[in-house]
Amino acid sequence: MTRKFFGTDGVRGTANTYPMTAEMALRIGAAVGRYFRNDGGTEHRVVIGKDTRLSGYMFEHALTAGLTSTGMNVLLLGPVPTPAVGLLTTSMRADLGVMISASHNPAVDNGIKFFGPDGFKLSDQAEAEIEHLIETGVEPAQAQNIGRAKRIDDGRFRYIERVKSSLPRALPLRGVKVVIDCANGAAYRAAPEALWELGAEVISIGVSPNGHNINENCGSTSTRTAQEAVVTHGADVGICLDGDADRVMIIDENGNVADGDQIMGLLASRWAKSGKLKGGALVATVMSNLGLERFMEGEGLRLERTAVGDRYVVEAMRKGGYNLGGEQSGHIVMTDYATTGDGLMAGLQFIAAMVESNAPASKLSQVFETVPQLLKNVRYGEGQTPLETSSVQTAIASAERALAGQGRLLIRKSGTEPLVRVMAECEDAQLLERTVDSVVDAVQAAVA
Repeated sequence: MTRKFFGTDGVRGTANTYPMTAEMALRIGAAVGRYFRNDGGTEHRVVIGKDTRLSGYMFEHALTAGLTSTGMNVLLLGPVPTPAVGLLTTSMRADLGVMISASHNPAVDNGIKFFGPDGFKLSDQAEAEIEHLIETGVEPAQAQNIGRAKRIDDGRFRYIERVKSSLPRALPLRGVKVVIDCANGAAYRAAPEALWELGAEVISIGVSPNGHNINENCGSTSTRTAQEAVVTHGADVGICLDGDADRVMIIDENGNVADGDQIMGLLASRWAKSGKLKGGALVATVMSNLGLERFMEGEGLRLERTAVGDRYVVEAMRKGGYNLGGEQSGHIVMTDYATTGDGLMAGLQFIAAMVESNAPASKLSQVFETVPQLLKNVRYGEGQTPLETSSVQTAIASAERALAGQGRLLIRKSGTEPLVRVMAECEDAQLLERTVDSVVDAVQAAVA
């Protein structure tokens, strides 16, 4: 079944613009509520978390109305990281978890992500069935069976305890100076509190959300502020989260950035040596750098690739019995500790490696040499399908021939924004730029 509303990570778009309207959120709430009440039982629960976007209030209330109309009892967590929703869905014995967030997108966007009763994101099949219910409508519960809504005040603290438990108690962070950039997002309280409770000296930035400044010149997609703070304060390391805290970028003591590939490479190598890495493999997407693949092979390990999207990474991890995976963008999934990407936990694992090896962040954050990689995006309009045009397909075929035996080309539509992403890897910098630009030019001409 194909999906109309769901992308690679739930439903997402500009707030108050179809499909991210209050009316649609109510319909989505009713549809997903009916889907998870199909056993006809009683006392069904759903937990709802959100980030700090202004539109979160609107969607929180609309989803609550739709869910309670089908008899679901709603537990409102307020602003918490996305991984906290996965955690609390299982620990509170809920049938469903909902996160209202557009992750790393600008404040004007918002999105709705779902977790099943096992704390993992929904499958394509489940999302397709929910879409069918959205379009056909559902029968509301009888008046006496309407659900209730309740605020849960300690969700953040429950999450903090889980985060802290991912580190051995005998591994204190005393003496470690950490810059934590929370992107003015969902972890603006939880992340600094967890680090402080673990004993670190904490310098917090991006912790003053106003509904409009999430991801604005801060966080994992805009690291300059954190880089400057690390150098200015003489910090040992910087942790940059995105708006819903499921992504992370690491800043070393010199202000240099390490992406998800470098973090995954470090953790895979260390976990393998300690016997902790299951299956001798790391799961990553087709976007991960070729240098990571070569590094894994040199360590006697495997890199298993999936389609783009952290839930596809998780599906492959669960199917293969692996416990480490993620994306170059900073989603790091460690199923020993969480059901989805957790930027704060991944950051703590990096700091743990620093403490255990008594090595600076700069030594640990660049474990392999990257193959030159170039990514360019082209925005397209509603209804446009540039990748289906013959001129673009011809340009792609020509670029693939040019790179044959020297690199690789990856063309895809973004699952979260109306963008065509053109990415290539090649040791020859001139060939790399020439092939990417040839495809970009063709796509731009097709959407002009």
